[in-house]
Amino acid sequence: MQRHPQVPSRTPQPRIPPRVLTVAGSDSGGGAGIQADLKAMLALGVHGMSVITAVTAQNSLGVQGAWELPTEAVRAQFRSVVDDIGVQAVKTGMLASAELVETVAELLADVGAPVVADPVGVSKHGDPLLAASALDSVRTKLLPVATVATPNLDEVTQLTGVRVGGEADLRRAADAILGFGPRWALIKGGHLDGDAVDLLTDGDEEHWLRSVRHDNRHTHGTGCTLGSAIAAELAKGRPVPEAVAEAKDYVTGAIAAGFPLGGGIGPVDHAWRWR
Repeated sequence: MQRHPQVPSRTPQPRIPPRVLTVAGSDSGGGAGIQADLKAMLALGVHGMSVITAVTAQNSLGVQGAWELPTEAVRAQFRSVVDDIGVQAVKTGMLASAELVETVAELLADVGAPVVADPVGVSKHGDPLLAASALDSVRTKLLPVATVATPNLDEVTQLTGVRVGGEADLRRAADAILGFGPRWALIKGGHLDGDAVDLLTDGDEEHWLRSVRHDNRHTHGTGCTLGSAIAAELAKGRPVPEAVAEAKDYVTGAIAAGFPLGGGIGPVDHAWRWR
């Protein structure tokens, strides 16, 4: 009987998921910030990486303390990840100070990947997370390098002076944000009455994203989660309108499944699709 030489078996190469970097602050309570970002990224099938800009002592009741990292620590974290592993999208969150905003904006200018800028100004409980002196740096340095800027209504007012009282004001808010240079503006209307409606626009196209408002007070981390979900979908190669629509669907489910923790506002449920 003729013997055939054995062909060595080949181990299939593992699939490398898209890689997304979050540049943000740490939330010790696990509901927002870096922790929310990485949970959302895992839930959406991408590999999450982090550059920590600040450490907060935070729980369901509020922020008890915050400490910025030195700019050299932020720069070193960023270069370590980007130069070796690479990124398909970046999301920014809490940047705390003008110096950190400008450092991160400089790093992002050459990253060659979509950037989702969430201009975090205050926490869910109203605690300040961005120095007033940093607002101009956000306007002139960060927003011009953003693919999508995702301010909520309070942040729109902080950055532009525009006050949104209803859906009719969302266009005016978007125009004001686009004036600072991002390619797209997503104005989050979650604080308005009625349905949860957001406006995504690049100044030419308009996409109105509407969902039922869920009667659930446990919404800590909503903005961080949405920004990370958009970045995850962009890293998969989706165009901006499709990425934002997919991300809103994910976040709407996470809000509906939000659960109580501690004595205050609990987090959204990043793992709702698995339960």
